[in-house]
Amino acid sequence: MQTMERKTRRWSVEEYDQMADLGFFRDQRVELIDGEIIEMAPQKNNHVFCVTRVADALRMAFGPARWVRVQAPLDLHPDSQPEPDVAVVEGAPRPGSDHPRTALLVVEVSDTTLRYDRGEKASVYARHGIADYWVVNLEEGHLEIHRQPVPDDQQRFGARYASVNVVKKGQTVSPLAAAQASIQIADLLP
Repeated sequence: MQTMERKTRRWSVEEYDQMADLGFFRDQRVELIDGEIIEMAPQKNNHVFCVTRVADALRMAFGPARWVRVQAPLDLHPDSQPEPDVAVVEGAPRPGSDHPRTALLVVEVSDTTLRYDRGEKASVYARHGIADYWVVNLEEGHLEIHRQPVPDDQQRFGARYASVNVVKKGQTVSPLAAAQASIQIADLLP
């Protein structure tokens, strides 16, 4: 008996965008990671509240010259289009058809997806050179700061962050791209 190897169909950003334009994902929360279409977890109220607090704090820290995008795609060409909870990109908000290809800072608010955000999401962001990646850990009530992306063949997407620090309530953090800013960790958490 002959067996056939199972093949997985990978999607490009262009194909993913075409499917979205045709309505394939209507009423669904999905993102493209390494050519795979991933369903995103439903959002609890604490998650939504925290995303709002993070976005407000980052707007204050970065000012009007940077765009703080909430749950909007990043085009990590050619095979990933994650939708981080918050991303800060160069320049002020502007119309146009293309999503940014990088970010100064990416933040994921994590309750039910903590393992995924620390693992696969961190690896894909590191692979694409995102220098500053934060995970707001709602379960433990702190902020995890991931910096210094480096290659690592042991990781799913071939990269990881060499520096991971935990910052707790009562402490402050400064984004790499807004070093003059000081954000209270308590201002990010519910």
